[in-house]
Amino acid sequence: MEKQTRIIRTQLQRSAHREHSAPIFMTSGFVFDSAEHGRALFAGEVDGDIYTRYSNPNLTELIDKMVQLENAQAGLAFASGMAAIYAALAGLLRAGDHIVASRSLFGATYKLLTDILPRWNIGTTFVDADQHEQWRSAIRPNTKILLTETPSNPGLDLIDLEYVSSLKENRDLVLLADNTFATPVVQTPIDWGADLVTHSTTKFIDGQGRTIGGILVGRLDLVEEIKTFARQTGPCLSPFDAWLLSKSLETLALRMEKHCRNAWELASHFEGHPELLRVKYPFLASHPHIALAKKQMRMGGGMVTFEVKGGRDRAMRFIDAVELASISSNLGDTR
Repeated sequence: MEKQTRIIRTQLQRSAHREHSAPIFMTSGFVFDSAEHGRALFAGEVDGDIYTRYSNPNLTELIDKMVQLENAQAGLAFASGMAAIYAALAGLLRAGDHIVASRSLFGATYKLLTDILPRWNIGTTFVDADQHEQWRSAIRPNTKILLTETPSNPGLDLIDLEYVSSLKENRDLVLLADNTFATPVVQTPIDWGADLVTHSTTKFIDGQGRTIGGILVGRLDLVEEIKTFARQTGPCLSPFDAWLLSKSLETLALRMEKHCRNAWELASHFEGHPELLRVKYPFLASHPHIALAKKQMRMGGGMVTFEVKGGRDRAMRFIDAVELASISSNLGDTR
């Protein structure tokens, strides 16, 4: 049975009402059978929901689906993709630790590494995504995390996850991969050696621009360590948003196949256009790392990058002239 079919059938245990669709558990807290039951829950001696900042049935269903899709062992849900990345870093790092990160990163992630983490004496060395020797030489004795984003936002640079993963050999390193632009339909970084995978579920996973959310999945031991930080600092996803995202996962494969097909057709149409300097799409023959794309991606993804001749002003006029697409701060929506 394919994973997409399995996650469609992944659902919370039905209540006595025999509902077909999972209900929304809009509650801040949960009732204990007794004082002793409550004590045992807080002590971690028995499993169960205590408080929605810790866990909630809707979050559990969403996490279970994402764990299956990403071939992971465990996961956590967050109020945004950036909350997921920050929790991973803050939950695993200590003052004096070091990160090696691709220079091709989402702007907010870059600001987190350059403006926020240095306050706690956590430094980052940035390397070119495709320069293997830079990755290797940047690792120090205090390096703890290798941070990647592939394909990158917005430049569609690719990182050889298998190679970067090989750098962990005989070292206490964690490979963290942001898989937002690909989604698990297109790429599963854990299969190539990643220890943790994050998503901004706001993008393709929601697919309709309704929610802000984030997911982190990966190795059980690492997720458990990050869980301690997440539970105490409270970047939890709401039950309603978790319910929406869980429903969205039922159509993710269908939507991504169409996104990828549309992106391929657009990139192919633009390739060689006299008014464009360059077009970048992972599955175009002109992409500098098409062999890598074909190796670790099942499809080319839903994003296309291109550069208009004439500089910034002409590019801005091009954007303003587009009639079908919206000029917006989000991506991955159906419209």
